[in-house]
Amino acid sequence: MEKLIAKDLLSINAVFLRPQEPFTWASGIKSPIYCDNRLTLSAPRVRDDIENALARVVEENYPECEVLMGTSTAGIAHAAITATILNLPMGYVRSGAKDHGRGNQIEGKLEKGQKVVVIEDLISTGGSVIEVVNALRDAGAEVLGIASIFTYGMKKGIDRLEEAGVKNISLTNLDVIAEVAADQGYIKPEDKEKLIKFRNNPSDESWIGEA
Repeated sequence: MEKLIAKDLLSINAVFLRPQEPFTWASGIKSPIYCDNRLTLSAPRVRDDIENALARVVEENYPECEVLMGTSTAGIAHAAITATILNLPMGYVRSGAKDHGRGNQIEGKLEKGQKVVVIEDLISTGGSVIEVVNALRDAGAEVLGIASIFTYGMKKGIDRLEEAGVKNISLTNLDVIAEVAADQGYIKPEDKEKLIKFRNNPSDESWIGEA
């Protein structure tokens, strides 16, 4: 599954790899990789692979799941399609409560005690998805875990999820993307090490400019 989804993301340029010309994240971190999983919604074959894989992750790892909750905004469509496959109710969680109407942060029906799986498009440092988990817990839900499309596999993100007591299963990750990209000629074999160096310590920019 990990290699299939990696190939899918690379084939539609949902993952951009530029070890020689790094991207700059909002945090200021220089990155050799940028992931835009919104593009998967425009590619029916890739979208089908992803939603079926997410459904399988939920069935196999969270069999007690009663509700899917997407993260706003990138996880909403994936949660809706996966919920349709599984015949489950779904909703989504805003980044903050609305300042009008009913002031909801959680949209869709959620009963206290219901077992929830969060659908997320990607995980880097884990901060935003943990906020979603906490909002659901505050509303009385039992969060079984997260099903995500892609994770960078950063130590900070792994540690944060562990501290929050929340499990995450990702369809693919940076290490697999790097391996597949090198095998298929998207990057040079030696560039794979730059991606891994970045993943190991995003604050260390010593990989930039390396031959």
